[in-house]
Amino acid sequence: MIQNLADGILVGSVLSLGAIGLTLVMHMLRFANFSHAELLSIGAYAALVFDGVFAAILPPLADRIGPLSMTWALVLALVVAVAVTGASALVIDRLVFRRVRAKGAELSMVFASFGVAMIVRNVTGLVFGLGTQLYSKDIVFAVVVSRDPMLLIKPDQVFVLVATLLVMVALHLVLSRTTLGFALRAVAENPVLAQVNGVNLARMIALVWVVGGGLAAIAGVFYGLTNQISPMIGRDLVLPVFAATIVGGIGSVYGAALGGFIVGIAANVALAVLPSGYSPSVPFLIILAVLLVRPNGLFGEARA
Repeated sequence: MIQNLADGILVGSVLSLGAIGLTLVMHMLRFANFSHAELLSIGAYAALVFDGVFAAILPPLADRIGPLSMTWALVLALVVAVAVTGASALVIDRLVFRRVRAKGAELSMVFASFGVAMIVRNVTGLVFGLGTQLYSKDIVFAVVVSRDPMLLIKPDQVFVLVATLLVMVALHLVLSRTTLGFALRAVAENPVLAQVNGVNLARMIALVWVVGGGLAAIAGVFYGLTNQISPMIGRDLVLPVFAATIVGGIGSVYGAALGGFIVGIAANVALAVLPSGYSPSVPFLIILAVLLVRPNGLFGEARA
């Protein structure tokens, strides 16, 4: 049970990053973007490509960082992947969502997001193949972190958790201490009033897509660092990410962060009492429970 709890916290850190990006987009643009999880896949594969490029150009960058399987090349590739995924999210909005949004068809945007998800997933599979891939073929063994020899944690998992918390702190500071953060929150709460006060709505929408895509890229790379990557990343994570968003409350960054940990812990602890085949159903049950008890989520507010 303790091992499952630890694994749940580590999985939850990845879900939290994905959920934060999703809740920002959903709150500002008022639609359920089912293609958001595919941005994790774009980020994971962008990092895979540039990891190989940087390692080939400068072989010393292929050296591992301490006990981690992560290399310096992958660190640089992560930075590029954030930019690539943010740009991809912006391009998708310009080509698809903005055109649908201009017609005022919110339900059509949901259907469009399904189409975008299928396109991205199949193009990724066509380019990279349907098999799984690894950032590093070197095995990084788990270490005992307590007197209980059954509690094992990989150094990569600890790194992912710490790095995720640092990203969350940085995002909190941006949203709560900067003019840009105030503008984003104002547009999310009342776009018309924000425009009246001089906020550029189009620029803020673009920024939300870039930030959401960047966070998704980080989540995708962290997922690949502790698992295998495949074109099915988006399909496998879309439900847990949505569950985390709903649990926390749409529009609440802090709720999304907490929701990710709740979903990750619940899904992994359930493995101790349920057959593994039932684990994917846990996010469904969490969504159902939250909608019944608190429809607006833990930190969400009812909208007029």
